[in-house]
Amino acid sequence: MYHPKLENILLNIEHVMIGKRNVAELSVVALLAQGHVLLEDVPGVGKTMMVRALAKSVGANFKRIQFTPDLLPSDVIGVSIFNPKELEFQFRPGPIMGNIILADEINRTSPKTQSALLEGMEEGSITVDGVTRTLDKPFFVMATQNPIEYEGTYPLPEAQLDRFLLKMRMGYPNAREEIEVLNRLQIASPIDQLSPVLTLEELRDLQREVKEVVVDDTIKSYIVDLANKTRNHPNVYLGASPRGSIALMKASQAYAMLHGRDYVLPDDVQFLAPYIFSHRIILKSEAKYEGISAEDVMERILARTHVPVQRLVNE
Repeated sequence: MYHPKLENILLNIEHVMIGKRNVAELSVVALLAQGHVLLEDVPGVGKTMMVRALAKSVGANFKRIQFTPDLLPSDVIGVSIFNPKELEFQFRPGPIMGNIILADEINRTSPKTQSALLEGMEEGSITVDGVTRTLDKPFFVMATQNPIEYEGTYPLPEAQLDRFLLKMRMGYPNAREEIEVLNRLQIASPIDQLSPVLTLEELRDLQREVKEVVVDDTIKSYIVDLANKTRNHPNVYLGASPRGSIALMKASQAYAMLHGRDYVLPDDVQFLAPYIFSHRIILKSEAKYEGISAEDVMERILARTHVPVQRLVNE
């Protein structure tokens, strides 16, 4: 099940985002699994460039929405405007009508506007003036938020966080990587040098094919075991939901395909679990006071959970 074009997507992203292989892989995993990503990081680390590189690699229609406190739902999903010549209302689509959407600083807008985007993420459609409109496929959202500035923001509630397949951080480049960034940007933007390596139709085929990746019963039991331990952990008030277990399975299938396999390994689940479960875990107040993070909890759970022996069977 090796698809060389998937590796070409990663190379395109790495051409723009130097030293961010994990971030590139996780983005492609979410795209293949038809999920969405919450990217939490400080400004200026290249979030926009990375999403643009991903969109250009698959020939997708890229849209960017800058969320602000005064942004209205109609600014996101569109609005019906009366045309006096035709004597009828005509729909003017908003920026959500694209394939790959960058929802920048999603926590800076009101919950009502957040919900307009999240409806599209969950349902694959939007409703304007009682009319439901189906969004283009593929439809992929990467939402960002700044982990430093919380003043004047509207934090996403747990039910909405649960709708993101995974949450990740990019981090700063090291000195060598940053010098290489300067070298590449000295003359022209590396984005301009990219060309599509996959068509949207090919991407849709891969999104269907990823569902055929084999997930052994032992792997499913391992996923459920990890989810149960988040629910029963002494530092956790609310653990990962069944939707989280489904997300981990789907992401593991996509990760296996990305690495040329038609079956999921326990290593796939171990690698992805912190990205899938951490934002779904609500810690108890005393754990927060002690400086314990959801990532710390996941690290301990993974270390103390029996890893199944994968049965490698050529079927």
